[in-house]
This record gives sequence, structure tokens and C-alpha cells, in this order.
Amino acid sequence: MYKILTLNNISVAGLDRLPRDNYEIASEITHPDAILLRSYKMHDMEIPASLKAVGRAGAGVNNIPVDKLSQLGVPVFNAPGANANAVKELVLTGMLLAARNICPAWDFARGLEGDDAGISKQVEAGKKNFVGTELPGRTLGVIGLGAIGVLVCNAAKALGMNVVGYDPDITVQSAWQLSADVQKASSVDDLLGRVDYVSFHVPLVDATRHMINADRLKNMKDGVVILNFARNGIVDDEAVVRAIDEGKVGGYVCDFPSNLLKDHPKVITLPHLGASTLEAEENCAVMVAEQVREFLENGNVRNSVNFPEVFMPRSEGQRLAVVNANVPKMLGQISTVLADTGHNIVDMLNKSRGELAYTLVDVEGEVDQDCLDQIKGIEGVLSVRTL
Repeated sequence: MYKILTLNNISVAGLDRLPRDNYEIASEITHPDAILLRSYKMHDMEIPASLKAVGRAGAGVNNIPVDKLSQLGVPVFNAPGANANAVKELVLTGMLLAARNICPAWDFARGLEGDDAGISKQVEAGKKNFVGTELPGRTLGVIGLGAIGVLVCNAAKALGMNVVGYDPDITVQSAWQLSADVQKASSVDDLLGRVDYVSFHVPLVDATRHMINADRLKNMKDGVVILNFARNGIVDDEAVVRAIDEGKVGGYVCDFPSNLLKDHPKVITLPHLGASTLEAEENCAVMVAEQVREFLENGNVRNSVNFPEVFMPRSEGQRLAVVNANVPKMLGQISTVLADTGHNIVDMLNKSRGELAYTLVDVEGEVDQDCLDQIKGIEGVLSVRTL
């Protein structure tokens, strides 16, 4: 019986992928084998010694102490792409809201008073204050061409926009899915100097913090609209507000309200709605639940932010899963222990990622406690378990 601790409400569609005859799931549980969460901040949490996996029902893992868990030999799974359509639709919504001045126009309409004839008169007199622009022929820049960025690019092309993309680490899969009509920028600065709208789809790391700042704003087109539905901190909010007040930036649409932003007439702030659709929540929960289950039951790893991708079909006998520091001679030491304790290897797969290495070994018969203890005693071994 595997024990699963949920730190947030997880969609039932995802939890149903964990059969109750093999899984106990609760928001309060001792000695969990795995943790499922969405936005709960784990950084100050004491990590249970029993923990074998963490599953984030979403893409970002800023709320999870990934480095600490790596040192304990615990993989962190996420659900990249599961909420991509939801975020794409919100980016398009943000562009349309800004282009047509929808939010100030709505505020104006809601503030109208008098009889219907009087309101009609006020409408005709006031609508000139909300003249907007159309998207076809305008240029959208997309920084980050993962699952979300590719969908945003392709949708903007379908709306008749010119699209420029930038991602030095684009995957082969994303490249295949990206419209051939999307122009490729040579750098962030190259892209920013060419666009009327710019949308960010990158994680928040040192290299992306304040990617939009005062210096870069000077080299952008007058009237540019900035969209940030990725992570708070990618855009220097203070610099953008100054640029708006100076007439340089035409508008700012983001998912991260603050006292600085929420009441500004040319800023639209939404309450972190990027992945807030029923479909996205279900997709994320299903994906991460299936990945955690596959790891717990078979040791296979898919969509982990700290472990290598590993998949090995089950053979006869028992499976051994070993996490260790990525240093020389580890595989030889593990194989030697198995040989010395009389365990014949049927199949083996070893992969590494950064400072971690992960090995699956199928052996004939069952692995006894003496063998496990010897493998655990190898310097650099972080965790070992039988499946």
C-alpha cells in the first residue's frame, strides 16, 4: 500500500488514476511515499524520511525545494504542457483586452447613469476615448518556445499577426510543432526591438529575472504592449510603470497584481488565472498522478525536473532502483555487490543528469537484505529500493 499526501486540492480525475486498493490518499498522512501538490510552498517543510517522489500538478516548481530533494534522492515530477492551452487562451485574451481598451471601456460603461436615452448619448460621446487597434499585421514576440510558447505563436499567426520567436534551447519536438512562418530572432534584444507585443513563457531563474528592464525598454518600439503570464519577476514592474507614465509603453497585462500595478489605468492585472480552467487542472493532475504511479510501481521516470528520463520494461524477477551521485565507478560497484551476493542481472539501465545518476536493475529472484545493505553502504548512494 502506497501512501500519498496531498498538500493542495488535487483534481479527482488525477486521484482516480491511483487505485484505492494500492493507494491511501489523504491531506494528513504520516510516512508518505509521495506528495502531490499545486501551489503549496514546501521550502520550510520538514521532508519525511519515507518520501520517494513529489508530483507538482502544474509546470513551475519554484515552490518546491528541488535541490534539497535531489540530495535526498527524491525525484520531482511536473506536468509540462498540460495547462498550455489554458495559458495560450489567456495570452490571446490579454492581447485583445489591451488592443481594444476593453477594461477601461467596461469601467466607463458600468459607471454610466441616467435613463437609457441619456446613457446612449453618453456612449456616443465617450466611445472615442477607447479607440483601439486590430491585431492582424501587428508583430508579436514570444520569448520561450516550449509547449505554451509554440501554441501562442501558432494562434497569433492564425489571427493574422506577424510572429517572432526566441528560444536558444528549443526542443526538436517544439520545433516540429512551431509554424514555419514564425520568424526566428537571434537574441532577446533582437526580438524586443521588432515587436508591438511581447509575451514571456520562460521559468524564473537568475538569467530571466527582470528580462524586461529600464535599459531594454529604451530600445523597444513606442507603444509596445508587454504580457507576462509566466512568472512574477521576469518583468521589472517599476521600470515598466515608469515607461508607461513616460509614454514609451502602451500597456502592461500580467497575472500578478500588486499595489503598484492594480490601479494603474494602463495596466491590466489578473489574479493568476493562467492555468485556472477545469480542463487544465484535470490534465495536470492526471499527468502527474500517472508519472508518480509509474515511478513508485516500476521505477520509471518521465517529466522529472531533477532526474534523467528513464524507462525500462519489466523483466522477470525483482527490480532494484538506485539513486546515486554522478561519479565514476558507481555502476561497477553496484554490479559487483549484486554479483558477490549471488544475484544474476537480467537487464540494466543507467542514466545521469547533472550531479545525479539513476539505475534500474532487474535481477533473477529476490534481492535480499544483505545485498540492499551493501548497496546502501556504497559511498555516494542516496537511496535504494526494491520494486
